[in-house]
Amino acid sequence: MSVVPVQVLPDTARSVPEAGPAVVAELAPAARLWPSLVAVYRAQLSRARVARIPLLFVATFQSIGITVMMRGVVDNGFEARSVVAGSAVLVVAFVALNLLAQYFGQLRAGGGLDHYATLPVPPAAVVLGTAAAYASFTLPGTMVTAVFGCVLFGLPLANLWVLLAVVPLAGAALSGLGAALGLLAPRPELATLLGQLGMSGALLLGVLPPDRMPELVRLARDLLPSTYGVEAYARTFDAHPDWAVVLADLGVCAGVGVISLAVAAWAYRRAAVR
Repeated sequence: MSVVPVQVLPDTARSVPEAGPAVVAELAPAARLWPSLVAVYRAQLSRARVARIPLLFVATFQSIGITVMMRGVVDNGFEARSVVAGSAVLVVAFVALNLLAQYFGQLRAGGGLDHYATLPVPPAAVVLGTAAAYASFTLPGTMVTAVFGCVLFGLPLANLWVLLAVVPLAGAALSGLGAALGLLAPRPELATLLGQLGMSGALLLGVLPPDRMPELVRLARDLLPSTYGVEAYARTFDAHPDWAVVLADLGVCAGVGVISLAVAAWAYRRAAVR
């Protein structure tokens, strides 16, 4: 290695430029809710397309089986409306309460929340996108169950389109509840248990005619979010439905859905920081 005297160096090499003020790079703007929700929805939809279709077939077959079983107990009449409407909404409850509680319980236990925590998406987008993806599979099963029940009990099919509003609104209310159960449960086994208990409650309180229930059970039925979706669809079987009451029931579903999804987003933040 040779040493060059400092005298022979050019003046530009002798002087060392002074360091200027540090330049701080600006962070990218936070992702907005709607684009993040769409991205999570598409990812969950492609992931659950293959794995959840057999389970949704089971949910539809279960609801149809309950409709056939109740046909031997309930005659054609006012009580048949509760059976058909409750069996149709039960498909939504199976997915929103049972499967979603299991999914978020396993996601929390397996460290899957760490993956979402590294993404620049709002917590509400994760909950809403996942819930919407799961609820998207329930509409065909709900329609098949409703058509089968209407034919079995001789009920009209004219207002079947109301399910297009009942499924997303009741699904939002139940999905928020199922996600919250899965995120707040300390163990995945407990999340599965709570989800199955919630689905059993939707089965017993939604399918059975309310006139045959004790007063205490009726109160518990009024506290279940899916009840108002069942009532909204059951009222459409009247010869002249009271659409104001139907809209009021759907409004209750929407309000409960906003609250339950907000609770689920809070539960997600709480579970992600632990």
